Amino acid sequence: MEASLTEMMSRLAGLMFFWGTIQQLFPYALRKRIESLWHRVENYCYPYVQITIEEFSNGKSNEIYSQVNTYLGTKSINKDAKFLKAEKSKNSKSFAVSLDEGEEITDEFQGAKLWWRSYKEKISDGSTGRRSNNSVPMEKKSYTITFNQRHREIVTGKYLKHVMEEGKAIQFQNRKQKIYSNNCSEDWYWYGKGMWRDINFEHPATFDTLAMDPMKKEEIIKDLVAFSKGKDYYSKVGKAWKRGYLLYGPPGTGKSTMIAAIANFLNYDIYDLELTSVKDNSGLKKLLMETTSKSIIVIEDIDCTIDLTGKRKKKKKKEKETTAEDQEEDSDSSAEKESTENKESGKLTLSGLLNFIDGIWSACGQERIIIFTTNHKDKLDPALIRRGRMDMHIEMSYCKYEAFKVLAKNYLDIETHTLFQQIQGLIEEVNMSPCDVAEHLMLKNASRGPESCLEKLIQALKEAKEKANKDKKEAKEKAKQNSKKIKKFSTKLVRSFGSVQNLFK
Repeated sequence: MEASLTEMMSRLAGLMFFWGTIQQLFPYALRKRIESLWHRVENYCYPYVQITIEEFSNGKSNEIYSQVNTYLGTKSINKDAKFLKAEKSKNSKSFAVSLDEGEEITDEFQGAKLWWRSYKEKISDGSTGRRSNNSVPMEKKSYTITFNQRHREIVTGKYLKHVMEEGKAIQFQNRKQKIYSNNCSEDWYWYGKGMWRDINFEHPATFDTLAMDPMKKEEIIKDLVAFSKGKDYYSKVGKAWKRGYLLYGPPGTGKSTMIAAIANFLNYDIYDLELTSVKDNSGLKKLLMETTSKSIIVIEDIDCTIDLTGKRKKKKKKEKETTAEDQEEDSDSSAEKESTENKESGKLTLSGLLNFIDGIWSACGQERIIIFTTNHKDKLDPALIRRGRMDMHIEMSYCKYEAFKVLAKNYLDIETHTLFQQIQGLIEEVNMSPCDVAEHLMLKNASRGPESCLEKLIQALKEAKEKANKDKKEAKEKAKQNSKKIKKFSTKLVRSFGSVQNLFK
């Protein structure tokens, strides 16, 4: 092995000497011809191309390196690499595995075989050999990818793009979710902290633990999956890649829990937008510009936040009936008129909110969901919740039997019980929110078992049923009394009218 290597090096040295002689004795045109032939021989003997990807480029972090590092980490676990290293950042759910210095793994893509190698070089800080502030020598990290030159188009055109997309997707799945709140102070932005504050989002809600009708739940999941995979479709139809959901229903029916379940299902961040702290329409646009793609923008209790939900001046009824489309246009145009009237006051308007939802500025990010919640859907302005703005209206109703079974599984870890039949008969007749049902099912005493919780719920359902029947009876009695009063009043009115007629006679 050593003898053959020595012989090869000797031949290379002879060729180099021969090449130097040619450069001195032969004309330029002939030298170029010989050089071309030499490159052909070189490519035939060593037909490989090498691409280097460094951690930093022009003093800035190289995004490609980070994505390659993540991609190779998943590949190295399943390959024969023996020297790995594990790291964990504060923004990651789990630790990341990467290749250690000098380690090599192979990869295949569309018939092309590729070799990845990790390099790390300690360098001094400038020419003086200074170290960094923490007394640790600076390092220059890089990856090299080697492949046969006949696969150049596959690697540069498809493979590197594939590596970046895979690495980015893995980073997205491994990152910690965040929940953001818009700042209430005007000075916050100038302190360099942006217009949003964030903390880690660690809500445990999922669709499996969500208490609602299974068919409705499945419909929502299918809609979310279609949206998350609809990039090409939205681009084809010419719409911004966003979707609106309106969650409405009585208090305690799980609207906030639904938002958390959607965020966990899609692994999206949440931006909790408090409209009362937004000064004007311009401030709303700035907040939108600082939100990221793959996120959920939430406005809870939209009917209670600020005075922009259907409290515009009522117009006189027209003699001719208008179509639904005309009514929608009137609603939108009146919103624009309201915006013009309020411009001088510099307030947040309905028109500004509508533009926030589906105007030109709403397309400044991709894969974004906007969710409104309300206890009173009828109080909302029709222009605010029409299709195209709030695409899917989801009613969060009172707890029924199917939702109760989910709660029983969550809180008591039981799927069937002899008391279920009795509960089924009661819960279909009573309007009790999932929040109230869950409170009765919660084990508050270690010595008490599931049966005691079910009995407690049955008692609460019976009391709620009695109260509902009592209220219904009282309402019926009150209506009867009011009917008698109206009848008596009308009789007096008729008599009085008759007396007046007699006077004129």
